[in-house]
Amino acid sequence: MKRSPSKECAVNAEDGYVRMFLRGRPVTMHMPDQKRDSYRLDHKGALPEHKLKLQWVYGYRGRDCRSNLYLLPTGEIVYFNASVVVLYNVEEQQQRHYLGHNDDVKCLGIHPDMVTIATGQVAGTSKDGKLLEGKLLPPHVRVWDSVSLNTLHVIGMGVFDRAVTCVAFSKSNGGAHLCAVDDANDHILSVWNWQKEKQLADVKCSNDSVLAAAFHPMDDNLIVTCGKSHLNFWTMDGNTLTKRQGLFDKNEKPKYVLCVAFAENGDAITGDSSGNIYVWAKGGNRISQVVAKAHEGGIFSLCVLKDGKLVSGGGKDRRMVLWDHDYNKQSEMEVPEAFGPVRAVTEGKQGELLVGTTKNTILIGSFPETLNPIVQGHTDELWGLDIHPSMEQFVTCGQDKQVHLWDTNSHQPLWSKTTEDPGRSAGFHPSGAVLAVGTMTGRWLVLDTDTQDLVYMHTDGNEIISNVKYSPDGNFLAVGSHDNFVYIYAVTENGKKYSRVGKCTGHSSFVTHLDWSVDSQYIVTNSGDYEILFWEASSGKHVTSMDLVRNVEWATSTCVLGFSVFGVWPDGADGTDINAVCKSHDSSLLASADDFGKVHLFSNPCSQPRAPSHTYSGHSSHVTNVAFLHDDSHLISTGGKDTSILQWVVA
Repeated sequence: MKRSPSKECAVNAEDGYVRMFLRGRPVTMHMPDQKRDSYRLDHKGALPEHKLKLQWVYGYRGRDCRSNLYLLPTGEIVYFNASVVVLYNVEEQQQRHYLGHNDDVKCLGIHPDMVTIATGQVAGTSKDGKLLEGKLLPPHVRVWDSVSLNTLHVIGMGVFDRAVTCVAFSKSNGGAHLCAVDDANDHILSVWNWQKEKQLADVKCSNDSVLAAAFHPMDDNLIVTCGKSHLNFWTMDGNTLTKRQGLFDKNEKPKYVLCVAFAENGDAITGDSSGNIYVWAKGGNRISQVVAKAHEGGIFSLCVLKDGKLVSGGGKDRRMVLWDHDYNKQSEMEVPEAFGPVRAVTEGKQGELLVGTTKNTILIGSFPETLNPIVQGHTDELWGLDIHPSMEQFVTCGQDKQVHLWDTNSHQPLWSKTTEDPGRSAGFHPSGAVLAVGTMTGRWLVLDTDTQDLVYMHTDGNEIISNVKYSPDGNFLAVGSHDNFVYIYAVTENGKKYSRVGKCTGHSSFVTHLDWSVDSQYIVTNSGDYEILFWEASSGKHVTSMDLVRNVEWATSTCVLGFSVFGVWPDGADGTDINAVCKSHDSSLLASADDFGKVHLFSNPCSQPRAPSHTYSGHSSHVTNVAFLHDDSHLISTGGKDTSILQWVVA
């Protein structure tokens, strides 16, 4: 057996296989006969001729971030999702992307010049996913130009702990200062001369979570912070920050002060978890006016409009209320339940309002009209993805129990359906008429793609259904489960009728991936213990003779272990480092999704150890799935915990 210089791989030409090791376990991959004589381990693979360019980010991070939605003078709205800051021109249906961050963005601040933007991120991983000297890349703030997308300054490397959760520019001194709050135990508030990247002052802000920090618009030495059981007014003198606490006197002290805004006259306005709006007279720390129970439940956002009126956005009641200069209610409207509570409110064009919600949706509208969604996304871990066989559409399903059918041109869902169980996998019938959805509970269902009607439902086992895949001829459906089995169904009436014909028994760990042969005769599967097994589709019988299957042509290439894909594995990889692979329909490219937020593009087949690739950032945590559109014009990738969907142009 010839061993490569790396202990990772060995080739046996006589028996026609390559063996690699994952966490010390041997993985044997059989090569086609035509490769036996010519294959060399040390042959250098070539980079693919094509590259990817990020075209569209689906979704918005509203579930756990606030004050992160603004309109820029360019007509673009700016917000973030995963590690991408999105600049979206709604009228022109175009997005631009700031890609300077390497992990989740958590906060956003706009300079008074309305061009310069500061964004803060969590502790991140480096480009190749390796930890920097065993540590995560430190959290930091990036200050950048929203026209050129150039990074101007990087602030606080090595100073912040865990994450930067609030960031704001000063207003009255030309925006010379920047304040930031980190997510350390002491929630340190720091003030910076951002142009010199120099820290001016810092102070322990609160033991409890800090939800907002803002400079007073008329006094650049005054900063207001609020959060769990506190509202603090900080005065900066030289390099010291002194605190005055907001005094609630005889008024109800809330559990949380959730948001702060400033009236035209310099009064501070707060919204709290009890639904009260309190007005704090300029320069003081006492309440001068009370709007009690303005909302049922918490007030998540306050926005002072250009005409001086106030808009408040509610959590529990999902209401948007317009108040006049004296805090009398003028108008109200409600966010539809499907889109969730209000998270962020900002003024859009011509008196329109932009509303971000906790269900990761951005809506646009004006009082007292309805609000229409312009950005939608998933709200919980996302794994399920498949591409329509002939149209520019794809489907996603997540643990938020949502199935969305997306149009890649309008970037909107053509429809959304709520399922009873959290979703994990999805697959279109080759006709496109129906699609199967696998859930986290062993249940799988079939939906009509036109009407969204439930066509069929069945349960196999009670574990995660990691795969639902129709055979290329449309006559079978393979259902791969975390109970170690693959269930095979005969499919008739164009995807409307199902009867079980086989059960693949032989894996000693959960099924992770599966592919069909071009002729719909065979299935290949991967499992959690890095096994590669082959099956006869019509019976579910385990195929043990490699000579029967080594020359089989596979319709798809989603198994992460196999001779044609093993080059995607990095040196010393753990077997969970690669979550998904997919080859293009013309078979020239192979994309992979890794556990470090990266999408890689390789030449296909990818049969040399540690093949070279183009690497792309945008997701934050693990990338869970990748798929090429039917015409290979685009690649779609899904993020797990970041719940985002990215659409890449293949150029």
